[in-house]
Amino acid sequence: MRTIKTNTRILSILTFLLGITFLFEGCKEKKPSNAENEWINLFDGKTIDGWRVYNGDKISKKWAVIDGNLTFDTKLKLEDEFSGGGDIIYYKEEFGNFELYVEWKLPKGGNSGILYHVKEGYNSPFDVSPEYQLLDDDGWEEINNAKLEEWQKAGADYAMYTPDNEKKKLNPAGEWNSSKIVYTEKKVEHWLNGELILSFVPYSEDWYQRKNSGKWKDYPNYKKFKKGYIALQDHDSPIWFKTIKLRPL
Repeated sequence: MRTIKTNTRILSILTFLLGITFLFEGCKEKKPSNAENEWINLFDGKTIDGWRVYNGDKISKKWAVIDGNLTFDTKLKLEDEFSGGGDIIYYKEEFGNFELYVEWKLPKGGNSGILYHVKEGYNSPFDVSPEYQLLDDDGWEEINNAKLEEWQKAGADYAMYTPDNEKKKLNPAGEWNSSKIVYTEKKVEHWLNGELILSFVPYSEDWYQRKNSGKWKDYPNYKKFKKGYIALQDHDSPIWFKTIKLRPL
Protein backbone atom coordinates (compact mmCIF):
# COMPACT_ATOMS: atom_id res chain seq x y z
CA MET A 1 0.00 0.00 0.00
CA ARG A 2 2.86 2.36 0.88
CA THR A 3 4.58 1.53 -2.43
CA ILE A 4 1.49 2.49 -4.44
CA LYS A 5 1.17 5.81 -2.57
CA THR A 6 4.89 6.50 -3.09
CA ASN A 7 4.69 5.79 -6.79
CA THR A 8 1.60 8.00 -7.07
CA ARG A 9 3.43 10.84 -5.30
CA ILE A 10 6.47 10.50 -7.57
CA LEU A 11 4.22 10.51 -10.63
CA SER A 12 2.47 13.65 -9.41
CA ILE A 13 5.81 15.40 -8.86
CA LEU A 14 7.06 14.41 -12.31
CA THR A 15 3.82 15.62 -13.90
CA PHE A 16 4.13 18.95 -12.05
CA LEU A 17 7.75 19.38 -13.14
CA LEU A 18 6.90 18.50 -16.73
CA GLY A 19 4.13 21.09 -16.71
CA ILE A 20 6.52 23.74 -15.39
CA THR A 21 8.98 22.86 -18.17
CA PHE A 22 6.35 23.25 -20.87
CA LEU A 23 5.21 26.56 -19.34
CA PHE A 24 8.80 27.83 -19.23
CA GLU A 25 9.46 26.82 -22.84
CA GLY A 26 6.23 28.42 -23.99
CA CYS A 27 7.10 31.69 -22.28
CA LYS A 28 10.53 31.89 -23.86
CA GLU A 29 10.85 34.71 -26.37
CA LYS A 30 11.04 33.27 -29.83
CA LYS A 31 14.26 34.02 -31.62
CA PRO A 32 13.82 36.10 -34.77
CA SER A 33 14.11 34.06 -37.94
CA ASN A 34 17.27 34.38 -39.95
CA ALA A 35 16.70 37.02 -42.64
CA GLU A 36 18.53 34.87 -45.15
CA ASN A 37 15.84 32.21 -44.74
CA GLU A 38 13.22 34.71 -45.88
CA TRP A 39 14.83 35.28 -49.28
CA ILE A 40 13.16 33.76 -52.33
CA ASN A 41 15.54 32.74 -55.11
CA LEU A 42 13.88 33.77 -58.34
CA PHE A 43 16.69 32.09 -60.30
CA ASP A 44 18.11 28.75 -59.19
CA GLY A 45 21.31 28.95 -61.25
CA LYS A 46 20.34 25.92 -63.31
CA THR A 47 16.98 26.35 -65.01
CA ILE A 48 14.48 28.97 -66.18
CA ASP A 49 11.89 27.58 -63.77
CA GLY A 50 9.42 30.28 -62.74
CA TRP A 51 9.97 32.49 -65.78
CA ARG A 52 7.90 32.94 -68.94
CA VAL A 53 7.35 35.60 -71.57
CA TYR A 54 5.12 38.55 -70.72
CA ASN A 55 1.55 37.93 -71.94
CA GLY A 56 2.47 34.39 -72.96
CA ASP A 57 2.90 30.86 -71.68
CA LYS A 58 6.38 30.02 -72.97
CA ILE A 59 9.76 31.68 -73.10
CA SER A 60 12.01 32.67 -76.00
CA LYS A 61 14.91 30.33 -76.71
CA LYS A 62 17.15 33.37 -76.46
CA TRP A 63 16.63 33.24 -72.70
CA ALA A 64 18.80 30.38 -71.51
CA VAL A 65 20.95 29.29 -68.61
CA ILE A 66 24.57 29.36 -69.76
CA ASP A 67 27.46 28.69 -67.38
CA GLY A 68 25.14 29.17 -64.40
CA ASN A 69 23.83 32.56 -65.57
CA LEU A 70 20.37 33.49 -66.79
CA THR A 71 21.32 34.93 -70.16
CA PHE A 72 19.58 36.72 -72.98
CA ASP A 73 21.63 35.27 -75.81
CA THR A 74 21.24 37.62 -78.75
CA LYS A 75 23.12 40.02 -80.99
CA LEU A 76 23.28 43.61 -79.77
CA LYS A 77 21.25 46.04 -81.87
CA LEU A 78 21.56 49.80 -82.05
CA GLU A 79 18.78 51.85 -80.52
CA ASP A 80 17.14 52.73 -83.85
CA GLU A 81 16.95 48.98 -84.67
CA PHE A 82 15.19 48.07 -81.41
CA SER A 83 12.22 45.70 -81.62
CA GLY A 84 12.14 43.87 -78.26
CA GLY A 85 9.11 41.78 -77.38
CA GLY A 86 10.90 39.12 -75.34
CA ASP A 87 10.42 40.54 -71.83
CA ILE A 88 9.99 37.83 -69.20
CA ILE A 89 8.24 37.74 -65.83
CA TYR A 90 8.66 35.67 -62.71
CA TYR A 91 5.11 34.32 -62.75
CA LYS A 92 4.99 32.22 -59.56
CA GLU A 93 4.15 35.10 -57.25
CA GLU A 94 3.23 38.78 -57.23
CA PHE A 95 4.97 41.12 -54.78
CA GLY A 96 4.03 44.39 -53.12
CA ASN A 97 6.67 45.62 -50.66
CA PHE A 98 10.00 43.91 -51.18
CA GLU A 99 13.78 44.00 -51.28
CA LEU A 100 15.17 42.71 -54.58
CA TYR A 101 18.85 41.91 -55.11
CA VAL A 102 20.27 41.22 -58.59
CA GLU A 103 23.77 40.67 -59.98
CA TRP A 104 24.14 41.46 -63.67
CA LYS A 105 26.53 42.40 -66.45
CA LEU A 106 26.20 43.82 -69.96
CA PRO A 107 28.39 43.99 -73.07
CA LYS A 108 29.62 47.31 -74.41
CA GLY A 109 26.57 49.44 -75.17
CA GLY A 110 24.23 46.91 -73.57
CA ASN A 111 20.76 47.87 -72.39
CA SER A 112 18.13 46.18 -70.22
CA GLY A 113 16.03 46.80 -67.15
CA ILE A 114 14.32 45.37 -64.08
CA LEU A 115 10.61 46.14 -63.75
CA TYR A 116 8.28 45.56 -60.82
CA HIS A 117 4.56 45.64 -60.00
CA VAL A 118 4.05 44.28 -63.50
CA LYS A 119 0.57 43.38 -64.68
CA GLU A 120 -0.18 41.53 -67.91
CA GLY A 121 -2.61 42.57 -70.62
CA TYR A 122 -0.70 45.62 -71.85
CA ASN A 123 1.66 46.07 -74.80
CA SER A 124 4.67 45.61 -72.53
CA PRO A 125 5.64 45.81 -68.84
CA PHE A 126 7.05 49.23 -69.70
CA ASP A 127 3.52 50.65 -70.10
CA VAL A 128 2.55 50.24 -66.45
CA SER A 129 5.63 49.40 -64.41
CA PRO A 130 8.56 51.31 -62.90
CA GLU A 131 11.96 50.32 -64.25
CA TYR A 132 15.39 50.17 -62.65
CA GLN A 133 17.56 50.97 -65.66
CA LEU A 134 20.41 48.60 -66.55
CA LEU A 135 22.78 50.20 -69.07
CA ASP A 136 26.40 50.52 -70.12
CA ASP A 137 26.22 54.32 -70.11
CA ASP A 138 29.46 55.25 -71.87
CA GLY A 139 29.38 52.34 -74.31
CA TRP A 140 25.79 53.06 -75.29
CA GLU A 141 26.60 56.68 -76.12
CA GLU A 142 29.64 55.62 -78.13
CA ILE A 143 28.05 52.96 -80.31
CA ASN A 144 24.80 54.91 -80.82
CA ASN A 145 26.61 58.23 -81.34
CA ALA A 146 24.09 59.91 -79.05
CA LYS A 147 23.86 61.47 -75.60
CA LEU A 148 21.77 60.07 -72.80
CA GLU A 149 19.56 62.04 -70.46
CA GLU A 150 20.37 61.44 -66.79
CA TRP A 151 16.99 59.71 -66.31
CA GLN A 152 17.99 57.15 -68.97
CA LYS A 153 21.24 56.07 -67.32
CA ALA A 154 22.05 53.01 -65.22
CA GLY A 155 20.44 52.97 -61.80
CA ALA A 156 17.75 55.53 -62.69
CA ASP A 157 14.09 55.07 -61.93
CA TYR A 158 13.55 55.33 -65.66
CA ALA A 159 12.10 58.68 -66.77
CA MET A 160 11.35 59.64 -63.16
CA TYR A 161 14.32 59.88 -60.77
CA THR A 162 18.04 60.18 -61.50
CA PRO A 163 20.93 58.66 -59.55
CA ASP A 164 23.41 60.66 -57.51
CA ASN A 165 26.52 60.66 -59.74
CA GLU A 166 28.80 61.28 -56.76
CA LYS A 167 27.71 57.97 -55.23
CA LYS A 168 27.15 56.01 -58.42
CA LYS A 169 29.92 53.52 -59.22
CA LEU A 170 29.05 51.62 -62.38
CA ASN A 171 31.48 48.88 -63.32
CA PRO A 172 32.73 48.73 -66.94
CA ALA A 173 31.05 46.62 -69.61
CA GLY A 174 31.76 42.92 -69.13
CA GLU A 175 32.13 43.23 -65.34
CA TRP A 176 29.53 42.26 -62.76
CA ASN A 177 27.38 44.85 -61.03
CA SER A 178 24.99 44.41 -58.11
CA SER A 179 21.68 46.25 -57.86
CA LYS A 180 19.13 46.43 -55.09
CA ILE A 181 15.60 47.81 -55.11
CA VAL A 182 13.86 48.36 -51.78
CA TYR A 183 10.19 49.19 -52.28
CA THR A 184 7.70 50.30 -49.66
CA GLU A 185 4.89 52.81 -50.01
CA LYS A 186 6.82 55.13 -47.69
CA LYS A 187 10.09 55.10 -49.64
CA VAL A 188 11.78 53.50 -52.62
CA GLU A 189 15.56 53.02 -52.75
CA HIS A 190 17.86 52.18 -55.66
CA TRP A 191 21.27 50.76 -54.78
CA LEU A 192 24.20 50.09 -57.11
CA ASN A 193 27.32 48.19 -56.07
CA GLY A 194 26.65 48.76 -52.39
CA GLU A 195 25.81 52.47 -52.62
CA LEU A 196 22.43 54.12 -52.21
CA ILE A 197 22.17 56.19 -55.38
CA LEU A 198 18.59 57.48 -55.21
CA SER A 199 15.43 57.41 -53.11
CA PHE A 200 11.95 58.84 -53.48
CA VAL A 201 8.46 58.65 -52.03
CA PRO A 202 5.97 56.97 -54.39
CA TYR A 203 2.62 58.71 -54.93
CA SER A 204 3.93 61.90 -53.30
CA GLU A 205 3.20 65.35 -54.72
CA ASP A 206 6.68 65.39 -56.28
CA TRP A 207 6.14 61.93 -57.75
CA TYR A 208 2.83 62.92 -59.37
CA GLN A 209 4.34 66.10 -60.75
CA ARG A 210 7.08 64.12 -62.47
CA LYS A 211 4.67 61.49 -63.75
CA ASN A 212 2.20 64.00 -65.15
CA SER A 213 4.73 66.26 -66.84
CA GLY A 214 7.27 63.84 -68.30
CA LYS A 215 7.39 60.69 -70.39
CA TRP A 216 4.53 59.03 -68.52
CA LYS A 217 1.93 61.77 -68.98
CA ASP A 218 0.43 59.77 -71.86
CA TYR A 219 0.54 56.48 -69.95
CA PRO A 220 -2.56 56.62 -67.70
CA ASN A 221 -1.86 53.24 -66.10
CA TYR A 222 1.79 53.89 -65.25
CA LYS A 223 2.38 52.76 -61.63
CA LYS A 224 -1.33 52.17 -61.21
CA PHE A 225 -0.67 48.88 -59.44
CA LYS A 226 0.89 48.43 -56.00
CA LYS A 227 1.52 44.72 -56.45
CA GLY A 228 2.65 42.62 -59.38
CA TYR A 229 5.30 40.50 -61.06
CA ILE A 230 9.04 41.09 -61.44
CA ALA A 231 10.13 41.43 -65.09
CA LEU A 232 13.43 41.41 -66.99
CA GLN A 233 13.59 43.44 -70.17
CA ASP A 234 14.48 42.38 -73.69
CA HIS A 235 16.10 45.44 -75.25
CA ASP A 236 17.80 43.56 -78.10
CA SER A 237 20.94 43.31 -76.02
CA PRO A 238 22.78 40.43 -74.41
CA ILE A 239 22.65 40.42 -70.62
CA TRP A 240 23.73 38.02 -67.88
CA PHE A 241 22.11 37.57 -64.46
CA LYS A 242 24.01 35.64 -61.80
CA THR A 243 21.80 36.17 -58.76
CA ILE A 244 18.13 37.16 -58.57
CA LYS A 245 16.58 36.98 -55.11
CA LEU A 246 13.75 38.77 -53.35
CA ARG A 247 12.67 39.24 -49.75
CA PRO A 248 9.05 40.31 -49.15
CA LEU A 249 8.73 43.14 -46.64
